[in-house]
Amino acid sequence: MEPKYIFVTGGVTSSLGKGIICSSLGLLLATRGLRVTIQKLDPYINVDPGTMNPYEHGEVYVTDDGAETDLDLGHYERFLGKPTSQDNNVTTGRIYYDVITKERQGVYLGQTVQVIPHITDEIKSRVKAIGESGRYDIVIVEIGGTVGDIEGLPYIEAMRQLRYDVGRNNTLSIHLTLVPYLKAAGELKTKPTQHSVKTIYELGMQPDILVCRAEVPLDYSIRRKIAQFCNVEIEDVVASLDARSIYEVPLLMREEGLDQRVIKKLQIPSAEPDLDNWIQFVQAVSNPEYRIRVALVGKYVDHQDAYMSIVESFRHAGAVNNCEVEIVWVSSDLLNEDNVEEKLEGVSGVLVAPGFGGRGIDGKLVAITHARVNKLPFLGICLGMQCAVIEFARNVCGWEDADSTEFNTDTAYPIVDLMLEQKNINDKGGTMRLGAYDCALEDNSHAGLAYGLRLISERHRHRYELNNRYLDELAAHGLRVTGRNPERDLVEIVEADDHPWFVGVQFHPELKSTVEKPHPLFVKFVEASKRHASESRQMEHLSAENQKKSCLK
Repeated sequence: MEPKYIFVTGGVTSSLGKGIICSSLGLLLATRGLRVTIQKLDPYINVDPGTMNPYEHGEVYVTDDGAETDLDLGHYERFLGKPTSQDNNVTTGRIYYDVITKERQGVYLGQTVQVIPHITDEIKSRVKAIGESGRYDIVIVEIGGTVGDIEGLPYIEAMRQLRYDVGRNNTLSIHLTLVPYLKAAGELKTKPTQHSVKTIYELGMQPDILVCRAEVPLDYSIRRKIAQFCNVEIEDVVASLDARSIYEVPLLMREEGLDQRVIKKLQIPSAEPDLDNWIQFVQAVSNPEYRIRVALVGKYVDHQDAYMSIVESFRHAGAVNNCEVEIVWVSSDLLNEDNVEEKLEGVSGVLVAPGFGGRGIDGKLVAITHARVNKLPFLGICLGMQCAVIEFARNVCGWEDADSTEFNTDTAYPIVDLMLEQKNINDKGGTMRLGAYDCALEDNSHAGLAYGLRLISERHRHRYELNNRYLDELAAHGLRVTGRNPERDLVEIVEADDHPWFVGVQFHPELKSTVEKPHPLFVKFVEASKRHASESRQMEHLSAENQKKSCLK
């Protein structure tokens, strides 16, 4: 079968959820036995989001091959259960960088390099490379931004050309739009959708299916009006109503018949989707028997997209443990010794989040001390692990000046130091230790018990590492290394002996947690937190009535 391409655009406003619609459609098609992948085309001029402020972009999602990508790739992986790669995220910055490089190398033989055809051809080549790899039946292409944005024009034109290049029978255009409900008038308004579709018409693209975000159901008359004025069949007007959880969206899209319309229009033979496992997961998320509270300590807690994969990992682990994990968001900037008892009151576990820079470090150290002393289950990720080692060195080993050279280059105890290969690097983009690396585990450890393996592979994003010269003395005081990279003897995991569950990891476990395979460290961390909540009588038992209303915050 020739590869089929589905282009997904958005109109009216941003944040309508194109990534979730793409992921949901991908899941529905994959459960029909089709080989599906999703590619994100981002219009920004940054080469990748690796150097962007989390307030600007949210989480940077890292793939196995070390690509720093858009957070939507995390949704793709969590829904499809398949790893993505650098080929799944394309930015305007990367497109222009490669075109200009080719021009400098004389590839274009002296031609005048222009947006059309050179930029559009480069975009098309990235899309077709995935489709022609022979690995996929369906390539869903999400175009970032909103139709009409000047940054997105080359992408729309490239998709228009691609529909001609590979044939209309092999392509499909889905447009996600908004049908707002005006409470004062008591009615839905279709005009924003009409204008959005008119805009994409003017760019040469004809949507085949309209997915309409709305707060209230679309009745027949509204669907008929949209179909009539947007030149689609009434069956191709699909409602996307607000859901309690993003994981309910595939089931809602199934009810709306989105996948059936796609299959029919692309003339793809397939089996009926098998959604039994997905339905069980959604039921577990929506109807937990217990509720526990876990603190997430970080400096971007007022912009929670920065921790998107951590939040979703808690959902996955909560479903396994039959409990709702209520995240208590704690700003490390505002946490100190005077208010830590108040801020962490009632929590049954503490996660110290990853990050960069010295802001908020004191608050993280205070949170770690609280978790260690009070025997609260603790998970430190990347910088969170490094802070855990600094806290232990200061307060248990007695090295008051222990620090990371990232924050204090003159410390007498550089417990955490810049990796050797990073010391002569000046460029910031794409130069960290990125992607998947092996980690050998000790059997008699929390990590070893969680994974049930001797050798694992996890994704990384860091420049600093634990200084091996202090490992023996740290171990003598009760903080031992239970995971190492076998090739370079880099510390990957540390655990505290005199504690029920205290684990720090240099890698990012949240980047590999999916609905199909919840990450074992999050599963065991939630299990330990649930046990602590039960022992301290902090665990809330949800009544049958409350279970029906329950969802993760």
